[in-house]
Order: sequence, then C-alpha cells, then structure tokens
Amino acid sequence: MKIGLVIESLDPRRGGAEQWTAQFAGWLARAGHEVHIVASQVAPEMASLGLTAHPLPRTRSRLEFAQAAEQQLERLSLDVTHDMGYGWHCDVFQPHGGSRAAANEQNLHLAPRWLRPIKRRVASCLPRYREFRRLAMAQYMADDRIYLALSRMVARDFERFHGVRREQIRLVYNGVDVERFSPEHRWRYRSVVRDELGVDDRETLLLIVAHNFRLKGVPTLLAAVGKLVRAGLPVRLAVVGGKRQPAIARLAARLGAANATTFVGPVDDAVPYYAAADVYVQPTFYDPCSLVVLEAWASGLPVITTRFNGAGELMTPGIEGWLIDNPADADELTARLLPLTDLAIRAPMALAARRLAVAHSFDRNCRELLAVYEGIAAARRRRAA
Repeated sequence: MKIGLVIESLDPRRGGAEQWTAQFAGWLARAGHEVHIVASQVAPEMASLGLTAHPLPRTRSRLEFAQAAEQQLERLSLDVTHDMGYGWHCDVFQPHGGSRAAANEQNLHLAPRWLRPIKRRVASCLPRYREFRRLAMAQYMADDRIYLALSRMVARDFERFHGVRREQIRLVYNGVDVERFSPEHRWRYRSVVRDELGVDDRETLLLIVAHNFRLKGVPTLLAAVGKLVRAGLPVRLAVVGGKRQPAIARLAARLGAANATTFVGPVDDAVPYYAAADVYVQPTFYDPCSLVVLEAWASGLPVITTRFNGAGELMTPGIEGWLIDNPADADELTARLLPLTDLAIRAPMALAARRLAVAHSFDRNCRELLAVYEGIAAARRRRAA
C-alpha cells in the first residue's frame, strides 16, 4: 500500500507522538509498504528507514500547516492518508493528544474551583483557542473519515465534544516495544542508576517520566511522598523529564519531599530509570493512553495512575497496579502507594504488569492499524466496482 503519514515533526526526540510515529513508519516500511511522510521537519536519521519525505515550508500557525499539508497530499496518489492530529485532509485521524477540547476542560481542574468559570470565559476569547476551534471544526466534520481513539475515554470525548458518530470511531490502544522495555535490563542498569541517585536496596524507588509537571500530577505525587517520609517509610522519588523549575523545587521542600526527591531532568533514554525503579506513578489529569505507563509495565513495574489515563482501561486494579479517582487527592494516592513499599506485594504485580504489556505489544498495535487501512482500501474498491 502507498501510505501517507502527516505529523508536524517526525523527530522521535520531540515527544511521545513523534517517537510512536517514527516507530510505526519504520514498521510499515519493513512490512513492504511505500511510506510517505508529510511534515515540516523530518529528523536526518529517519532517512535510514526507507521513507519518502515531503517537507512542508515553515508555517506561522496550525491552520497554515493544515492547509500546506492538504495541498501536498493532493499532489500524491496514496491509498490511505493517516493524520496524527495536525491536519484535516485524511482518511484516518488519530490525535495522539486525545481531544483538545476534553483536555482543555480537564486542565481547568488544575485551578481552584472558583477560578474555573473565569478561566473558561477568558480562554474562549484568546486567539490561540479560537484557532484550535477552527481547526477542530475541519478535523471532526468529515462524514467519511475514520477516527482512531487511543482509549474508550477518548472515544467518548470524540462523541461528546465533537459530535463524531460512533460508527466512525475505531478503538486502537497504544502498544509498546517489549524488547526495548523489559525487566531483563535490570541486571545492567539497576545498581548503577540507584547508586547515582543515592538509593539503597532497602528503599522503594518511585518513578515518574513527565514534561508537563502540573498536568501529569507531580505536585500530588510530591505531597504523597512527603506524607510517606513523615510516616517513616523508606521511599525515594525520581522525576525524569521536564525542567527543574525553582517553583517545583520550593514545592517539594514545602511538602517535606525535597530530601527524598531527585529531579533528573530530560534524558535521551528512560530505560535505565525504569530498570532502577520499583513503582511507576503518574497521577495525571489527562492522558489519552500514556506510552510511559505501557513502558513501565513492560519493564516489570506496578503502576499507579488515574481514571483520566486511557491506559488505565487496560489494567485490572489490584493486579498490575491501582487507579485513583482524583488526581489532586494526595491522601488517596498515599493510601495506594503505602502497600507497594512492601516487596512481597509488589513482586506479583510486577509479573502481571509484564504480562499485560506483552499482550499489548507494538507489533500488535501496528497490525491493528494496518487492518483499519485494509478496511478503508476494501471499501474504496467496493465503491469503485
């Protein structure tokens, strides 16, 4: 098949969507498909994957990018076009960030309750949000488009916020590379990284990999760590990603978590930190289907996340980890963390986590998407007959 993938930047160092798309493009090329990339930027190392790049000129806005992508795609003769959430000319639309409208609504919960109506009114007037709404109108109004939801949560958001018909939606969860992320890496990295972090064998090392600290619930996690420290429990926290902003360091100190927390900062490879950790924690306010949660499971880590993370739909609470209801409730998070400081409780969860990840491998993810493509191509052939 001749397949077009649309993304703003095909650079796996940029983020989760970019990393996933680069992996997927490589998988398609190795499977014998002709893969065309329409993007403003394509990392040089992508050339080795056997892709055909169609670089777009730099644009000043998201709307201009979508228009430029449409013009380029119309010049190509493709069997299927798959947009990762940036344009509007496609057969398959898969916003890796989920519904922006739903995410914006959930972001309001980061503010005090009394402030939320004010922030909602102000946001409706801002040029940035007006642009988002204009873009969404074009993205979600096509009757013949397939909308790929990364979770049931996102599928509901498509219907609620954008009026997408249920029959247009396909549910395809993210997948994970179960060889790159594996408990087998512990023998190589665990002791080295724990020594660098100053964590001894008696301590339980908690991990979060995040860039947007507030959205991913880092303040709630710091509050829970402070509570565990005051209770005399030997816990440590590694925060990988983002920047060590003075405000978050002051918050850690105020919550009593500073001496137990290391802000690692951005890293090229999170594998060593998964290998060093005992529990992965992400009390997120919104995540369509968190790749890092899947990576943690694949690495053999129990996970605590929230019901606002689509990846949580894959787990059975109490088996591979726990779900919490309120991302801002440090008491609820502390109660779930407390038993996981016991190795005897963690060990069976770690085994179950690995089994869950293997059942949701990246290869399975790709094959499910290819089946969607084949369904589109078959429908097109039936219409042409």
